[in-house]
Amino acid sequence: MLNFPNASRYYDPRQRHVRFWAHDSALEISFSLDTAALFQLDPGTQADEAGLLKTFDLNRTAIEKAATRAYTRHHRGIYTLIASDFV
Repeated sequence: MLNFPNASRYYDPRQRHVRFWAHDSALEISFSLDTAALFQLDPGTQADEAGLLKTFDLNRTAIEKAATRAYTRHHRGIYTLIASDFV
């Protein structure tokens, strides 16, 4: 079962993604969230690091649900979530 005990996340400006992690028992699973998904979740998102992380934090529940769906479909070590994962 996937869980998110660590609330840490960071913005990767080179990839324009927000990175975060989950655990499945002893396995750490890496997730990368495309910033276009954040703009879909909140079109008023500020395009700077602080604004992107704020939108991530405000939508964490929806993001974790999308991450869980992606993980349930395919067990891999890293996942990239995109805007269509939230439709």
